[in-house]
Amino acid sequence: MKYSELEKKLKKQGCYWVKNGKRHPIWYSPKTGLNFELSYHGNEEVKIGTLKGILKAAGVKV
Repeated sequence: MKYSELEKKLKKQGCYWVKNGKRHPIWYSPKTGLNFELSYHGNEEVKIGTLKGILKAAGVKV
């Protein structure tokens, strides 16, 4: 899955951008109440470990 696809999926689940962090944008998930980092790498593939961590923090199922 590419970062751009992941961003669309997160938006559909109600997650949204909060602010720019030092290196990556910070997003918020209303399902889990957690902030998490995403990335700016639009067309790059998300590594499996990174993808699992983001989806877990966002409370989104694959």
